[in-house]
Amino acid sequence: MTSASRAQRVAGRIQELLAELLRREISDPRLALTTITGVTMTRDLRIARVYIAAAGGREASEAALDGFRSAAGFIKRHLARGLGLRYMPALEFFYDESFDRGAHIDRLLKSLSETHGSDPSTN
Repeated sequence: MTSASRAQRVAGRIQELLAELLRREISDPRLALTTITGVTMTRDLRIARVYIAAAGGREASEAALDGFRSAAGFIKRHLARGLGLRYMPALEFFYDESFDRGAHIDRLLKSLSETHGSDPSTN
């Protein structure tokens, strides 16, 4: 068993527990339409980087990040019970820009298809 695979398993478990926590126990309105898009761990399991996205774009996600940071102690205690690790990793929250980039690319492709005609087989 390598430390990378263990880190991936712990990251997956943290993501599951956070999603459950969001559904059941956190009532902060800033976190209402938030999605945990991914969790990565350092190899030594000391830091968990949590990536989030929220409906409403970047502004809503920034508010959600503030909500996560203010609830970090509560979240960490909840995760500690579910993980059973000797040391609870520090939590760092980040905005996941991949949805914004995907939407931007989609808009570009749509504008190209409108500019050059809607039938791509005519090129």
